[in-house]
Amino acid sequence: MLLAVDVGNTQTHFGLFDGDSVADHWRFATVRESTADELGAALGNLLQLRGYSFADVDGSIVSSTVPQLEPEWQQVASRYLDHDMLIVGPGTKTGLALRYDNPREIGADRLVNAVAIRERFGRCAVCVDFGTATTFDVVSAEGEYLGGALLPGIEISLEALAERGARLPRVELGPPRGVIGKNTIDAIHSGVVFGYAGAIDAILRRLYDELAERAAVVATGGLAPLVVPYCEEIDEVDDMLTLTGLRLLHERNV
Repeated sequence: MLLAVDVGNTQTHFGLFDGDSVADHWRFATVRESTADELGAALGNLLQLRGYSFADVDGSIVSSTVPQLEPEWQQVASRYLDHDMLIVGPGTKTGLALRYDNPREIGADRLVNAVAIRERFGRCAVCVDFGTATTFDVVSAEGEYLGGALLPGIEISLEALAERGARLPRVELGPPRGVIGKNTIDAIHSGVVFGYAGAIDAILRRLYDELAERAAVVATGGLAPLVVPYCEEIDEVDDMLTLTGLRLLHERNV
């Protein structure tokens, strides 16, 4: 089985693939100071809870937006899984033509998502990833990675609002009751969720204009289910998109 690990700034999402199918997957908080032994212990416990063991894993791949955790995950693979883990980065074979000023600047997660949407749609497509940052990645009908857009994630905006607004409380993200909030918490939920949904739609419409066509659009990331119901331009949500891209990259590089 293949272990695919997506290390984000806030959460780490990893899954086990049996062939092309996801056999199981988990999320836990990303802790930048984690050691290989701590990661190995967490992985081993989660595998055991679902009836798996390290021996079931015969291949692995990781994409990380936290550089200091890449060598730790490599040590997990060499120490506990008895093989070398593939790291997504410069030199990884993607099957895409990278039309970016400096391809080394492309985040590993963005590259993985681009591979996944190219395989899935085979035409002009956009991935919107709701993570610590909200990212848009565009692939052309010819299989070119064209680039995209980034904006601060929803949680970052909420934290900034509480830090800069002396009278504003820290609130948990939640669906808005309506546009007109009757208290401060409802007003924040309205502004943040409807505001982000509107921003997402506006960026996508500008992308269509620049592309001169209506691209296929898929969303992923832990916060996608909160915002996507209020968006008009996103076709679907796929929580497994990044893990699927990792599986495809493993196939192309091993």
